Amino acid sequence: QVQLVDAGGGSVQGGGSLRLSCAASGRTFSSLDMAWFRQAPGKEREFVIAITKSSDMAIYVDSVKGRFTISRDNTKNMAYLQMNDLEPEDTAVYYCAAASYIIQGSARNPSTYPYWGQGTQVTVSS
Repeated sequence: QVQLVDAGGGSVQGGGSLRLSCAASGRTFSSLDMAWFRQAPGKEREFVIAITKSSDMAIYVDSVKGRFTISRDNTKNMAYLQMNDLEPEDTAVYYCAAASYIIQGSARNPSTYPYWGQGTQVTVSS
């Protein structure tokens, strides 16, 4: 079993930055692929970005390319989401997620991930 705790959300103005963190426990962190999703009010949960076990590949949606960066530190069982140049459209609850294996065609599917953080609110004002 895996437990995830995500944190770091807050309220910022457009153009600002936030760094989200995800702490994992329960098994070897390096055996998990990691991802971040977000969900805005009235909308479905949306894939944002993912990273493989050894950080050799990242997958992300076009809307965050060049602004968001995912990283991980396997020695600390931590994953991070660095968000720069935030826009009001980025406002959502952000969730950390983990899975044993992801492939190119499944990384964006929430059903791929059996482990989830509780969510952290990100609010970006104009």
